[in-house]
Amino acid sequence: MKSRAYPAEFVFQLASLIVATIVVHALYVTWIRPQADAILTEQRIQMLEDPSAVQERTFFVIVRDFEQEACFILGIWALAIMAYKGVLVSSEHRLLGLELVPLAEGTRILPEDVREYARQVEALPTSDQRHLLPRSLLSALHRFAATRNIQDVSDTARAISEAESERLESELSMVRYIAWAIPSIGFIGTVRGIGEALGQAHQAVEGDISGVTQSLGVAFNSTLIALLISIVLMFLLHQLQLQQERLVLDTVTYVDEHLVRHLKVL
Repeated sequence: MKSRAYPAEFVFQLASLIVATIVVHALYVTWIRPQADAILTEQRIQMLEDPSAVQERTFFVIVRDFEQEACFILGIWALAIMAYKGVLVSSEHRLLGLELVPLAEGTRILPEDVREYARQVEALPTSDQRHLLPRSLLSALHRFAATRNIQDVSDTARAISEAESERLESELSMVRYIAWAIPSIGFIGTVRGIGEALGQAHQAVEGDISGVTQSLGVAFNSTLIALLISIVLMFLLHQLQLQQERLVLDTVTYVDEHLVRHLKVL
């Protein structure tokens, strides 16, 4: 059942990347770069008229270059992936508030009763049965019927939770790669800007420093934006990891409290 979720997630990731690219690029072409070019042109004229004039660092100038555009695209893509996974975690947390195996206090489950209680979990919608808690409960019940050993039941539930924790951890590898790639793109902008500034050093010697300052602006602005986006992504990534870890721990606790302690072998 679980494998069916992966194609849907892949399609979502691909679609979110395409949408982020289209939206961000459209904003840059129609709004950000025209505004930035107009500001830079005005500042260049001021510099020619008054070399001592101080150029203001405006938002449009800071984010105008291709490196910043790429960082915003990747940042929005990572946010979309984390939002998708956050919704999945929230839906799994919702099940923890339900009595999937309703038992009155003092009730005991014998190996012969397993099929009856398993049917209640299997009656859940197919989308809910894919979640961690129903899978843990069903595996624990089936293990109890097969081995009649309560310790085996507890070990089985914990093993499933540990495997789920490793799976959730591995699925965040793309977000981690994006969080690493964004500062790298910023450093590429830094190298490009410094290289352009060095190539225009002769103009600065002649008194025209507008080209050098603009190139140095590319160098520092790209790194600034990349680091800011990376900081936000890493914070949200750690919050998502915290929610996933809580889900796994709460599932283990749920199985222990709502199932394992009610098991009894004659």
